[in-house]
Order: sequence, then structure tokens, then C-alpha cells
Amino acid sequence: MAVTTAGANAFGDREHDVKKVVFASLVGSTIEWYDFFLYGVVAGIVFNKLYFPADDPTISVLLAYATFAVGFVARPLGGVIFGHFGDRIGRKTMLVITLLLMGGATVLIGLLPTYDQIGILAPILLLLLRVAQGIGIGGEWGGAVLMAYEFAPENKRGFYASIPQIGLSLGLFMASGVMALLTMMPDEAFMAWGWRAAFVASIVLVVLGTWIRSNIGESPEFKKAKAESRAKDQGLPFVDMLKRYPANIVLGMGARYIDGVFFNVFAVFSILYLTKYVGLERTFALWTVCGAAIVMVVCIPFFGRLSDRIGRPRTYAIGSLLLALSVFPAFALMSTGDPLLVILGIALPFGIVYPMCYGPEAALFADLFDPSVRYTGVSFVYQFSGIFASGITPMIATALMAANDNDPFWLCAYVVFAALVSFVCAVLIGRRERG
Repeated sequence: MAVTTAGANAFGDREHDVKKVVFASLVGSTIEWYDFFLYGVVAGIVFNKLYFPADDPTISVLLAYATFAVGFVARPLGGVIFGHFGDRIGRKTMLVITLLLMGGATVLIGLLPTYDQIGILAPILLLLLRVAQGIGIGGEWGGAVLMAYEFAPENKRGFYASIPQIGLSLGLFMASGVMALLTMMPDEAFMAWGWRAAFVASIVLVVLGTWIRSNIGESPEFKKAKAESRAKDQGLPFVDMLKRYPANIVLGMGARYIDGVFFNVFAVFSILYLTKYVGLERTFALWTVCGAAIVMVVCIPFFGRLSDRIGRPRTYAIGSLLLALSVFPAFALMSTGDPLLVILGIALPFGIVYPMCYGPEAALFADLFDPSVRYTGVSFVYQFSGIFASGITPMIATALMAANDNDPFWLCAYVVFAALVSFVCAVLIGRRERG
């Protein structure tokens, strides 16, 4: 009886540790994504006017979205840097550092003078701060999901690794919701100081997140891999990853394609689309994205758990096909301008279907690498692919709309192409696992 009780206590302690770590990862991830998405939400409605004034409004928007893209270009650098030290020193320490880096850059953006005040120095400093944000989130994502993945039982890794993924939807909800509230101010006040409040307020969240993350333990799988590595020569994790997993890297980045494209079309570009092309109020567009983000909170862990049952590659492949099928109807609904149809056009594909890919994604990528290079591997796959999958998507969307007389057909076709690429890569990952 004593043995049974001891076993039950050990299992209970492990479950407690998993939940504690997952909660810490979720809180930190939410804060990081709030900071990162806040920039994307305001890029096309504030930064284009205050930091990139131009005679042609389209050029101003493209310049603002270019700095948005720079954050994604910097993310692989952050992934490599923090992935290296995360695989050598530990996951926990890197998570605290990335949170401080991201939060500091966000607060400084809120305090940055405009182009009219300091001239060309304003967009240059904005660009540098966006790079700092990119480096921070580049190291954050991999560590957050790996802490949950490596603490979890093997048959629940898809579920537990999906919990930090909820940080994306909560961060988006917070960023969009805060800006929606602020845009209810008189436009003059909003442009003068209102938008800045959302950035400066990040300091409160960073202090909270740092305290929570400082009170968790290190990943057990990292400790084991670290102990084993002492008995053999240690190479650079990045070089080791490239030598041992070239096919997995390519397939992982291909699978990630639709995630980045779909998210940035519906979370970032849709706000501009609904206000500029459809003629709806900016506040309504922001609240609609907020609503979809809340729906996503429930769906992400649901599909993470489903991936534990039917397999992560299969779940991801099915999700990619459904996203391809949903984009044309979604834009048809949004183009009507009818509020109810617009809500359905965003909430159904973005809130419900998109999580079928994003929910199992963290565990899908973590499965591709062993613990000695896993932080570097998942960070590189997710962040490097983010350059073309996420960072340039708002620019591509704006250009495709302009090239087709403001008709979204070519934009939708681009989303379908990305979805098919991801479908093929997910299927190939599944075949490699079975082989």
C-alpha cells in the first residue's frame, strides 16, 4: 500500500510541476505576444502617419509594414542566440531575459518622438526597437513551448505544449482590445498620446511575468541531456542541428508557411482591409479580431489534445486543407460590409479552423529534434520561416490588393498556395515518423 501511495504522490507532484510550468509559460507568452502584436495592430493606422509620412498613403502603409516585417527578420537571430544558450545553459534563464528585452523595447516605442519632432531619427529608432522586439520573441517562443513539452507526459505533449500557444490569442486579444478601447477617444487625442499608453503599460505586465518565471524549475529533459553531454564533446547546437536534421528543418518551415500567412492576413491585414477597402469603423474591425482571438483560446488546446490522439502531422495536414477552403468564402463575407457576416468571415476561419494548425504546431516541431538541439531547432524552424510566412505577408497583401484594383482574389489565391505547401510538408513529416 505504501508503494502505491508513493507512486500516486510522485505522479501528483509531476502533474503539479507541469501545471505550474505551463501556467508560467502561458503568462510570459501572453505578455510577449501582446508586445509584439501591439506593433502590428497600430502599424497601418498610426506609424504610417506619425513615423513614415508620404504623399502617397499606400507608400506610407507599406513603409510602416516594412518595419513590422523587420521584426520577423530579426526573430531567427533571436532564435539562434537564445536557442544556443537555451541548449547550453538552460531554458528558464533565457525565458526571463527574453521577457525583459521585449518589454523594454515596447515601453521605449511608446515614448519615442515622432517624425515631426526629431525627423529621420524617429523611423530609424523605431526600426531598431522593432529589431529588439524581434530578437526577444525569437528566443521566447521556443523556450516557452519547450518547457511545457518537456515537463509533460509523452501521451499529453500535444495538449500541454498547446497551452503556451494560447498566449498568441490572448496577446492578440489584449493588443486589439486595448487599441479598440483607445480608438474610442477623439482621434486627435488618440494620435497624440492615446496609442502610447498601450505600449508604456507593458511595463506592469513585464514585472509580473518576470516574477512568475523566476519561480519555476528547469526542464527535466534538459537536465538529462546536459548530464549526458558532459561525457562527450559538445559542438555548437546550431551546426549540430544543420548536420543532423536538414530534412526536418525544411519540412518544418514548409509546414509553418500557412500558419504565418493565415494569421497575418486575418489578424493584421484584415483590420486595414475592413477599414480602408470595405469602409467599416476601425473600432469595429479591432473588436471583431478580438472576438476571434477569444474563440481561439478554446480551440487551440482542443486541437492540441486531438493531435495526441490522431497524430500531430495528420491534424496539421487536415487543418491546412480546411484553411485553403475557407479563405475565399471568408473574404466574400467580409466584402459585404454587413457586420454579422464580417464577424462570421473572421471568427469561423480564424477563431476555429486556424487553431487546428496552431494548436499542435509546437509539439509537431519539437518532435523533429532531440533535447540537445531542440531549443535551437524549434526556434529556427518557427522564426526563420516567419520571415516569408509572416513578416512580409501584410506587404504582399497590400501589393496584391493594389495590383488587382482592390479585389482580394489574388490575395486569397496566395493563401491557398501557402496552405497547399504546408499540407504537403505535414504529410511528409508524418511519413518520416512512420518510416
